[in-house]
Amino acid sequence: MRRLPSVCAAFGAVLFRAVLLGAMLFRAVLFRAVLLGAVLLGGALLAAPALAAQESDQPAPLDVVEVSGLLDPVVADFISKSIDRAEDDGAQALVIQFNSREAVIDDNELADLADEIADAEVPVAIWVGPSGARAYEGSGQLVLVADVSGVSPGSRIGNFGDPIEASAITAAMERTIEDFCCSSLGAAEAVAEGVVDLNAPVLGQFVVGLDGLEVDGVVLETARTVSSADGPRIEPNAQVRFFKLDLLPRLMHTVASPPVAYLLLTIGLVLLVFEFYVAGVGIAGGVGAMFLVLAAYGLAVLPTRPVGLALILLSMLAFAIDVQTGVPRVWTGIGTAAFTAGSLLLYDGLALSWITLLAGIAGVLLAMLAGMPTMIRTRFATPTIGREWMIGEMGEATADIDPDGVVRVRGALWRARTNRATPLRTGDPVRVVDIDGPVLEVEPEAGGARDYREQRRRTPDAPPPDAPENPSGLADGA
Repeated sequence: MRRLPSVCAAFGAVLFRAVLLGAMLFRAVLFRAVLLGAVLLGGALLAAPALAAQESDQPAPLDVVEVSGLLDPVVADFISKSIDRAEDDGAQALVIQFNSREAVIDDNELADLADEIADAEVPVAIWVGPSGARAYEGSGQLVLVADVSGVSPGSRIGNFGDPIEASAITAAMERTIEDFCCSSLGAAEAVAEGVVDLNAPVLGQFVVGLDGLEVDGVVLETARTVSSADGPRIEPNAQVRFFKLDLLPRLMHTVASPPVAYLLLTIGLVLLVFEFYVAGVGIAGGVGAMFLVLAAYGLAVLPTRPVGLALILLSMLAFAIDVQTGVPRVWTGIGTAAFTAGSLLLYDGLALSWITLLAGIAGVLLAMLAGMPTMIRTRFATPTIGREWMIGEMGEATADIDPDGVVRVRGALWRARTNRATPLRTGDPVRVVDIDGPVLEVEPEAGGARDYREQRRRTPDAPPPDAPENPSGLADGA
């Protein structure tokens, strides 16, 4: 107990020294951190003028957007918003990579878009590319009103049609539109005729070609000359910012393309017919309804002929009638002809590719002739084990049987076959005489013709069914 005060004093002395040492270390670290911060701050202050001078030498960025497909409301709105963004963000120019064969927006909307391109505060340049791109009809006229235009080798511009009524279309542009209203030009020809300004194989070369051009008093700075081992060369100098359609607008733009809208309409109608006949929880009907909603939007945007749409709807009704009977008949032929004609007449001024037509027509025929009847037979089928009880049962023909058709036996539909010598009509009473797999062999209720198969099933010693018991007419004991 006497040693306890001395131990506590020793422990206190050690603790005091540890605290003192920690304070000295903290002061040293803090001093070094403050010194390092001061050095960094001084370096930043010294470098700021140089960075500011470098930024002042850097030209304004260049905005690039891509437009492909028909010029529909989604694309028109995208171009308009791209012009507004370029103006707000201080871009020195807006470059549009263009590939559009036709405009499907209203003529007034197209004229407003042309005026907006021509009156934009930022220079607008349109490049028709890459190779294989097209700029036709109303879409091609937008290229004419751009501040700078170019075409890549392998691409074409022309087939302008009638001039749009826009203030941006000058008298010289009207003459160009009239001269090439029904013909198109390649890159070299378009430059020679003065239709476009540049012949640029790739987008980068088109951007470089903009350097030094003056548009509305603004000189574009898009390239610089640098020294290399092979001599001076030109490379892009401005920062290029790429923009594309957002996900939802891109989806709507895709839906509004002719092949997609056609296939969505076809698949949606087939799924609705499938849902009507096949038992389920409505998944096919829900998916079909969603497809039809998307197809309705696409058809509303595109130049759709009412007669083509009516023929496709009529074809589905015709197919559904024969699907119910389970046997292809005259309504299947009517449906095939109506669907083919409706597919060819669906769009006004737009033609579907043969691959799209083949996929649509072949897919519908395969579904209506093979897939749908099989599913319906699965739904209404009765057990296939122990069906011998059906032999001799009476039923009714629900469709003409000559030699194949459909009968109803005890409320269930069956595929049936009869002898060619005894065709049956709809509503005739029939009798089941045999079962061949899933097919019932039937005959009229009275007057059925004998079939060679019946002869084949007889035993060699058995007499024919209508033979008398004693053909000789003599008594047994005679």
